[in-house]
Amino acid sequence: MTAMAASGLRSRTESLDLLANNVANASTGGYKADREFYSLYTSSEAADSGQSASMPVVERPWIDLAQGAMQSTGNTLDLALSGKGFFTVQSPGGPLYTRNGYPLSGTDGAVLRLQTTGKIDISRDGTVSQDGQTVGQLQVVDFPGAAGLAKQGNNYFRSSNTTPPAAADQATTVEQGKLEASNTGTAESAVRLISIMRQFEMLQKAASTALDMSKEAVEQVAKV
Repeated sequence: MTAMAASGLRSRTESLDLLANNVANASTGGYKADREFYSLYTSSEAADSGQSASMPVVERPWIDLAQGAMQSTGNTLDLALSGKGFFTVQSPGGPLYTRNGYPLSGTDGAVLRLQTTGKIDISRDGTVSQDGQTVGQLQVVDFPGAAGLAKQGNNYFRSSNTTPPAAADQATTVEQGKLEASNTGTAESAVRLISIMRQFEMLQKAASTALDMSKEAVEQVAKV
């Protein structure tokens, strides 16, 4: 019982960490929520006693890449993506991928630079024009194996060695004058956070009760 309660406490602690970070980034544009997979395993304690008991464990966290809600801003320099793709951005450590971040790269890999004045138009395929002259095209990419992407901070991604290379994404469209909201689901995260905290408290009580029972059993044996 003690081992089961401890396992439950550990998995709830990991869930609380993920949820707390999601709630903290509920207003971060383009933020993608962290989720978790649970699995069950049989404890050695239960196996030795011949009893059937399974304990929960967070097998692995995963990133929810579902699109957040679009919010119109009217600012011509605000951009959002409709679809699964990512903007390519240049960071001090090399290219990263984001829905909101560093200066954007063009299809040639260079950062697009605009004049301080002049009307800016960005088409749905990412072509950037200023005063009617084409400046370049934003590099929008997708990853066939997006599950291999790893977070770099809260709003950027880098591709791991096991992720297929980025490929140009023709299906994702660029939305000018809009921003993508976080996909955390504020209300849902808050309700789940409360639920897990209550489970955590119950498991703490269960662990405390199990320790008290073990202590009492030891004392009884000592008396005999």
